[in-house]
This record gives sequence, C-alpha cells and structure tokens, in this order.
Amino acid sequence: MAESLTGGCMCGAIRFECAAEPLVSFNCHCRDCQKATGSAFVPAVIVPANSLRVTGQAKQHSVKADSGGTMTRSFCPECGSRLFGQTSRRPEMIGILAGVLDDPARHRPTVQFWTSSAQPWDHMDPAIQKLPKNPPA
Repeated sequence: MAESLTGGCMCGAIRFECAAEPLVSFNCHCRDCQKATGSAFVPAVIVPANSLRVTGQAKQHSVKADSGGTMTRSFCPECGSRLFGQTSRRPEMIGILAGVLDDPARHRPTVQFWTSSAQPWDHMDPAIQKLPKNPPA
C-alpha cells in the first residue's frame, strides 16, 4: 500500500489525509488559477473526493470557470492557505494543492493544462505534456 498524502494549512487549523494514490499530477495555467494563487500556475494532485479526510473547517469560494463548470476552492479561514479545488464537471474528484502537502515533492506533474494562458516568463518543462485548454472529460 502506498504512503498516504498528508498536509494542512500554514496555521495548522486544517489538516488532511488521503490514502488513495493521485489519479494525476498537473499544473494549471488558466487565468483563474493564476489570479487565485497570485502566481503563474496551480500545481495540484487529483484524488478521489471520497478518499480525502479533512479535520478543521475550510471555507469555500466558487466561481464559474472557463470550462463552463463551477470551480469551488477551499481555504483556511484563519491563515488563508489555499487547500483544495473541485469542479462541478467532476465532483467525484478533488484537487489538493501541492504546496500544502507535508511532502510537496510527491507532486510530479505529468501534464500542463491551459498552456494557452501561460505567462511568457513561465518556462515549462519540455518533457511534460501540454494541453492548450482543459483535458478531455
């Protein structure tokens, strides 16, 4: 059995554990993710939503995404750390942001989404698959 993914927010008010292996590790370069992080992209791992156990109470913010679905982002109301993202297009899955993992090195991206919105100063690994928009459903 693989080692659980564990992590939490900066202040420790929210912790999580996921026993499932990530379904995919990715970097999303859409403008929405850029604005939500204040950075060039969101690095995340996708896991089955029912495999994630969370302690503490996250707060959510939802927006209509470029995909047409609703993107709901969860964050700590105490320290503001972004933790999770979940789209209405695939509610059975949830994304865990790589930076809040106890071991962020477990994030090994295999695909880059929304590269059509990538910033010109963001030099992407040429070995990683690139998709100009969303991955196929």
